[in-house]
Amino acid sequence: MRLDKIIARTRLVELKSADLKGALGELLAVSVAKFPDLKPDVLLRSLMQRESTMTTYLGNGVSLPHVRVKMSRPYVLAVGRSRTGIRHDGGAGDERIHFIIMLIAGEKARSYLQVLASLARLLKEPEFIDSLLIASDLDGLYEKLIAGLGGITARPVQAQQNRVNRLMLREAERVAEGAGCGALMVFGDTFVGGIEAGTLQPKLKTILVTRNLIEAGQDLHEFAETIQVRSFSNQRLAQMRSAMLVGLTRGIISFNDRVCCIGGITGSNQFDTLVVVDVEREFQTLLTGHAALLPQDVKPEVLERVIAVATELAVEGREGRPVGCLFVVGDTPKVEKLIKPLVLNPFYGYKEEDRNILNPFMDETIKEFSSIDGAFVIRGDGVVLSAGSLIQATDSDHALPSGLGSRHAAAAAISVASDCISIVVSSSTGQVNLFRRGVMLPLTERRMAPG
Repeated sequence: MRLDKIIARTRLVELKSADLKGALGELLAVSVAKFPDLKPDVLLRSLMQRESTMTTYLGNGVSLPHVRVKMSRPYVLAVGRSRTGIRHDGGAGDERIHFIIMLIAGEKARSYLQVLASLARLLKEPEFIDSLLIASDLDGLYEKLIAGLGGITARPVQAQQNRVNRLMLREAERVAEGAGCGALMVFGDTFVGGIEAGTLQPKLKTILVTRNLIEAGQDLHEFAETIQVRSFSNQRLAQMRSAMLVGLTRGIISFNDRVCCIGGITGSNQFDTLVVVDVEREFQTLLTGHAALLPQDVKPEVLERVIAVATELAVEGREGRPVGCLFVVGDTPKVEKLIKPLVLNPFYGYKEEDRNILNPFMDETIKEFSSIDGAFVIRGDGVVLSAGSLIQATDSDHALPSGLGSRHAAAAAISVASDCISIVVSSSTGQVNLFRRGVMLPLTERRMAPG
């Protein structure tokens, strides 16, 4: 949904309080004025209770407190700004919070976690937060919020329409037509800031692949679909395999498709690579005669989120150290018969909403527990059931490449013994590998050894 549709000028406040509880009280005062069925004292208790369970601090001086209640409308969003800053337990040291973005959602709001995740991604952009902080008054703040929540702040930069780029685009369409391709996949990160709307005039279905967040409703009409895949490499078409995987799970492309890909070195502003990919050949060993790549109970957005978290862990590690971990997604009734706990389950007893991988506040929790031996077991709808689980499954039919250890063997075995997908982060190479039916698909290249 369009995030700019859930904000109103009347729910913007210059905060006077010096602490979180007082700030939330100010935001609730303007939020419930028109909604007599909402009780500010009850909402305040619920918000503070959630805060005591899991901090809603996002970084960059921004907190995103949220709660679900029984109400007729799907969302109420209120924004408070404090130029001097307020105290918040989630801040580091003496860090002050300058923005409180309060989201109240109805119990029947279907896209609640997606809205929360979209808000969190936008509010982690330092440039966007800086622009809000320097807005001269609430009217200016409202205009910047509307622009940002509407997706205008993606900051695309006009692609250099030089002779080579124009030639590459023309030839890409000719090659796609001659090779019988069903789609043209454009890697937008080739250009600094992405590709601006109106740059391309494609004659066939065109898919944009980018690391940037593209909100629904953004004016990129020449692209039939957009796949957001974060790449940590500047190599040409580094996102291709992950983008193809996401496209398959979403139904954007099919097993029998052929796709023409055009891109270049990230940030080079120059197309220099043209590749035709036969999807069936690319994923033939992974599918092994099956048309369905995704298990029946696994939502595409859940797999995308797990891949994103795994990739971040592979590159960033934890506290300066490389991290190896394993995620098992889907078919949890059968998976749970093949595991046993190595430690007390850190996710036991929490609400399903709070331990869903789609919840943006789960990122740090997952990364923190990644150092525990054993696997994360994740339900197909994204709910994390356990961490530190020992996998007790065997697979004697699939041989792993040399150099891969017990974590990869366990991932392969559980993907054979159940209808799940397993994803492994290697602590030694930084590579992320996906297993389906015992077959391994590398999603990222190996990390280069120093020196």
